[in-house]
Amino acid sequence: MDDFQRGIKLTIFFIAAVFLFFTGRLFWLQIVDHDSIGSRSGSIRRIWEQAPRGHFIDRNGATVLENRALYTLKIIPSELREQSIPYLAYLLEIPVEELKDKVAEAKDYSPFAVSTIYRDLNELIVARISENLWRLPGVIIEIEDKRKYSDLFRGTHLFGYLRNVNRTQLDTLAEKGYTPSDKIGFSGLERIYEEELRGEKGARYELVNPLGMLVGKYNEGKSDVPSIKGNDLYLTIDAELQQLAENLLRATGKSGAVVAIDPSDGGILALCSEPDFDLDILNGKTRKKEWAEIALSPQKPLFNRAVQAVYPPGSTYKMVLAIAGLEEGVIKSEDTIFCTGGWNFGRRTFHCHGGHAHGTVNMKKAIIESCNIYFYQLMLKVGLDTWDKYGKMFGFGQREGIDLPGERRGLLPTTEYYNKRYGQRRWTKGYLVSLGIGQGELGATPLQLANYTATLGNEGTWHEPHLVKGYRDTRTGIYVPLQHESRTLPVSKETFKIIKESMQGVVNNKEGTGTLAQVAGVTVAGKTGTAQNPHGKDHAWFICFAPVDHPKIAIAVLVENAGFGGSISAPIAREMINYYINEKNRPKTENSGLKAVAKVKALNDSLNTNPPAATVPATEAGAATDSTGVAPQGAEEGGD
Repeated sequence: MDDFQRGIKLTIFFIAAVFLFFTGRLFWLQIVDHDSIGSRSGSIRRIWEQAPRGHFIDRNGATVLENRALYTLKIIPSELREQSIPYLAYLLEIPVEELKDKVAEAKDYSPFAVSTIYRDLNELIVARISENLWRLPGVIIEIEDKRKYSDLFRGTHLFGYLRNVNRTQLDTLAEKGYTPSDKIGFSGLERIYEEELRGEKGARYELVNPLGMLVGKYNEGKSDVPSIKGNDLYLTIDAELQQLAENLLRATGKSGAVVAIDPSDGGILALCSEPDFDLDILNGKTRKKEWAEIALSPQKPLFNRAVQAVYPPGSTYKMVLAIAGLEEGVIKSEDTIFCTGGWNFGRRTFHCHGGHAHGTVNMKKAIIESCNIYFYQLMLKVGLDTWDKYGKMFGFGQREGIDLPGERRGLLPTTEYYNKRYGQRRWTKGYLVSLGIGQGELGATPLQLANYTATLGNEGTWHEPHLVKGYRDTRTGIYVPLQHESRTLPVSKETFKIIKESMQGVVNNKEGTGTLAQVAGVTVAGKTGTAQNPHGKDHAWFICFAPVDHPKIAIAVLVENAGFGGSISAPIAREMINYYINEKNRPKTENSGLKAVAKVKALNDSLNTNPPAATVPATEAGAATDSTGVAPQGAEEGGD
């Protein structure tokens, strides 16, 4: 009897175990492993729902990048009938072969997964397809988000753009939930802050018949998982200043870059590179022809000159040498030389710009009038190693750490560099002379010059330049500030006082080289510079900060093939300072920005400059380069 009951119990246990196994297996096939099995079973289908990406908000609370809805076409390759492809291509108004290629690509990834084929369909095409979905099993129309950019400015090299995840990326990103249908940040802030911006996908479950046609919602939609929007980024930029900077630079008709920084914390107020392009071209549905026009343009609009182009800083770098001389006790600010416009050293004669004779010159006059002879001689007194030490203090020869991809470190030549390049004891002091005026093998980015200027303005606090202050966590609603590095330079306040007074004289003294940067009611300190260009007209630098006593803004402007920095770069900085200090908090007028741009354009036209030659990206290898990527030659006679 006991054996009989034990047998019954074992039989019941076995049946229960089998039942539980098949129930669990059914759940796995229909819910968990739906992509590979569910669609074939004709029961439950899971559709991933993309999460809206986070927005970008400027320092004043204005949303400068958000999302708008767009229609997308998705397919499940295993359910899409071969004979339906020509008809679907007809509805889409595209060649049949193009659609076949898209379907084959989706099938290669997974025959049973939902794959996005086209984005940004117009409403007419959507209506046609929707009316015929009953005869197109495996075809799905979805509403997703598309980036909507600011109406004020382009922000091409700030925002960056999105691209589809490619096969190579999938090898590492699949475990994070990415599929070929997904967009991923490919450049700019979209790339750097991908994790914060992307959000979390949602999912909905649908009942389908054996032909793959929709029957209704599974479990009345109760099993659906909503997507979670990405985190919003809070930027340091001022949208209207960014707009003005872009328009002013574009008005020159030349390539170049503008970077403006808040000296109090390193926040970027504006950053632009010219030429740029309309990000909407790469937003949503992108054709190969449109992409090729951008990627193959000889003007290199994808190249971010603000952080990637390396130029000789010219006379803008003279303050580094002056600070080194003062701090090391090599010279006093009142010490003088006599400038005749030329100086013999070895077997060569070095000149001031245009052979101009400055007469008796002390440090302040040398900076105000940009006397090369003074700095040629000071460089030999300071020496390469000490000069290099102070350059590193200000961030030259190294990446600043900005939250943008592709930043270059520039070039700060050292004793080791010269020994390696020319051989031990095979180079002489003659190599150093041009470094004294910021030429030769010295190279810097516009970002480095802007942050150096900010450090001069705030009297010795180096801040890590950054574009994002923090983000708001979508799940919790809590604002999360980001931490950025700062350090204090071991330079005396007295030295900074001398430098600031000298730079103020550049703008306000009648003999100064930067008088076109004068702003009514604002004390501006600045410095002009020339980046020598062996392929054409020199590039024009201007750096400045204002107001002098308590700087709110520091700016670096670089205009390629524009010649003297005080002629065109200084007026750009002037208009930006005038807006930011004088006009920003006043009632807005529609044409105030247009007037500023018109003034710069008229000034540029009056210079009768020749169109610039096509330029290509700079490199980090070898000597300092301009944006043509070639080391400048004959730099010993550069100046302002």
